[in-house]
Amino acid sequence: MSSGWVAGLIVAVVVLGGGFAGYVVIKHKIEQISMAAFGTKSLADGISRQADVLAETPKSVSAMTRIFAPQIAKDFPDFHLDEFRKLAENLLVAALSAVTAGDVGRISDDGKNLRSQVENQIADNRAAGVREVYTQIRIHQTEIANYQKKNGTCTITFQSAVEHIHYKEKDGVVTEGEKERKRQTKYNTELVYIQDEKKIGAGTAVGTTCPNCGAPITSLGAMKCEYCGLAVTPVNRRVWTFHRYYEVDYHRI
Repeated sequence: MSSGWVAGLIVAVVVLGGGFAGYVVIKHKIEQISMAAFGTKSLADGISRQADVLAETPKSVSAMTRIFAPQIAKDFPDFHLDEFRKLAENLLVAALSAVTAGDVGRISDDGKNLRSQVENQIADNRAAGVREVYTQIRIHQTEIANYQKKNGTCTITFQSAVEHIHYKEKDGVVTEGEKERKRQTKYNTELVYIQDEKKIGAGTAVGTTCPNCGAPITSLGAMKCEYCGLAVTPVNRRVWTFHRYYEVDYHRI
């Protein structure tokens, strides 16, 4: 319930014949509700206070790390979870900062697959004459939200609780978000391993062949080539790539 909606209700009561007595009854009832919900008779103040509280309260993430980490370790004994989790956080911050700067050069080679996504966002903003800004970015927590093996790929989804100021403006007018109030939200970042290039199309898997004999590396977490015996851990590391990031908004599902 917004303060504008309440004002409209009071006006409607008066217009439809409720008169001053109806206005007093409605106003008193609203004050009671506001006091119970927010501790103040002013509904507008109560809503503003609640927004301030929400702006300072981090979102809860889907923490499935303890469930999926053992499965990942079994499939990929050389996988370093903490390293990739930190890298996911750094790339997320870099991507949002790149949108603000309009420059994908801020994104390191570890996130080269994210650059096209950011470039598209920048291009869309420019085409619409919109300036999109992310500032005061802070990540509170990052956990594994999902782990899937499907269609020749393995995907680890990291979910991060993120705090930032985010807004869009056009011709100097804010059209979305707020310049002063922080926002708490969640982002998912997907880390993908190409398991079998034959299942996803030729030319899409870079580095999934043995550097010594050229044989395909299709086993999960393979430590050596099954044909010539050469260690292939460096190959495995190269085919882990950050595929995309997106804000989690369950209202759109």
